[in-house]
Amino acid sequence: MPLNGFYYHYKHDPHEPLNNYAYEVIGVGCHTEDDCRPEDANMVIYRPLYESSVYKAGKLFDLRPLDMWMGDVTKDGKTFPRFSKITDSEIIAQLQEIKTKMYGSFDK
Repeated sequence: MPLNGFYYHYKHDPHEPLNNYAYEVIGVGCHTEDDCRPEDANMVIYRPLYESSVYKAGKLFDLRPLDMWMGDVTKDGKTFPRFSKITDSEIIAQLQEIKTKMYGSFDK
């Protein structure tokens, strides 16, 4: 289960802006209906920290199946996590500032 905090998607390029393919995980939610597809029963709730079509549309949160979030990706013969938690305190502080500029400070 992902912890709340900041993550990079595997497409993050360290040569691009700090927040490219950066996301904030808000939590994990459970589907309220018993007849949903099993793979949709648990979803990660998150939002981009870069201007994307989702952000520009004014939608604050995205959902992704938990298994997909926690899964691995294979590219060019290498396998790695789809999302990686950011643990560098300096990067986290900068992403926190970006988050506040994008979404306001109504939640901390």
